[in-house]
Amino acid sequence: MNKLLKRLQFVRERMENACISAGRHPNEVSLLAVSKRQPTEKIVALHHLGVVAFGENLLAEALAKQPGLTGLDLQWHYIGAVQSNKTRAIAEHFQWVQSVDRERILRRLAAQRSTSLGPLNICLQVNIDQESQKSGAGPEDILQLARLADDLDNIKLRGLMAIPRMTTDPEEQHHSFRRVRILFEEMQSAGHDIDTLSMGMSSDLEIAISEGSTMVRIGTDLLGKRDT
Repeated sequence: MNKLLKRLQFVRERMENACISAGRHPNEVSLLAVSKRQPTEKIVALHHLGVVAFGENLLAEALAKQPGLTGLDLQWHYIGAVQSNKTRAIAEHFQWVQSVDRERILRRLAAQRSTSLGPLNICLQVNIDQESQKSGAGPEDILQLARLADDLDNIKLRGLMAIPRMTTDPEEQHHSFRRVRILFEEMQSAGHDIDTLSMGMSSDLEIAISEGSTMVRIGTDLLGKRDT
């Protein structure tokens, strides 16, 4: 618990300092704890420290964890690539899906989400640097997907998620994150009621926040070494 507390304090301090440097209020940016390959004991401990949102990108692992955590008020985000044969389980067991990148997945999630669970929160994943090895819709396809999302029942479009190209060049990082933010603003200008810009991880959260991120996704720097 002590190690988790120190890591959490350090991450939150980085987030707060980044917000102050960008002229933003710290409350504008939320923390998503990426709990992939982490034991449930760490999730429980982190929840006791005030973290409620957890991201998983391995469906089988997430489904195995969740029953042991039902007594906690957790918000589950699916952040991995979404395959068609997994949409029903994702729609039934998560409150958010941040990695929607094509029409077929949108339609299946909407059709398979029970109305009793309330709308499924959706972020469209944009492949902003159009890397062939990464999931995500091309920037030119995002507005069409957003229009479809707004027309479907049982889902609520919340915004964008992005994983820009890995680079140590701050100028390139700023450029990628800025283009995601501009696309987000174009969606707002087109009339989409969105509030979430999920971008930034341990290595680049300061730059992401400076360019408008409202949610950062932090894994090992928060929860420690992953189980293998």
